[in-house]
Amino acid sequence: MKRITYWPQAYLGFPMNWGAILGWIAIKGSLDYAIILPMYAGAICWTLVYDTIYAHQDRKDDLKAGVKSTAIKFGHNTKYWLSAFGAACIGSLALSGYNAGLAWPYYPFLAAAAGQLGWQISGVDLSDGSDCNRKFVSNKWFGAYIFGGILFGQLASR
Repeated sequence: MKRITYWPQAYLGFPMNWGAILGWIAIKGSLDYAIILPMYAGAICWTLVYDTIYAHQDRKDDLKAGVKSTAIKFGHNTKYWLSAFGAACIGSLALSGYNAGLAWPYYPFLAAAAGQLGWQISGVDLSDGSDCNRKFVSNKWFGAYIFGGILFGQLASR
């Protein structure tokens, strides 16, 4: 996709997060659009954040090779775009959790995930490949917070 569009990170987000929909159907046996669509949208926005940070490691090489990415498209405005996608991610996940009836423990975990995402975006040095990689790898914590929120939010709602 890097040869076709400046949005390969978005194209990555669609299939990468399709498993959330398939997992929901496998467990529930049905599809609740009020829950799954905001979750899917939030996950795609998260992919745009972490993979754009990752793409900044390759920005110079991509420019030389003549390929595209959101890192190139956003340029000096990258942190503004990442902030918008981060806010959309957290907002979508909040809506999904609300529609799923997750209990109160979900929301402190979601707030922790939002803080982790905010730390990544505000603190990343996009011109330093090593720092971009550190921020990219730190997404394991974002995922852990979301998982913890879903787990404890579900347990407390029983």
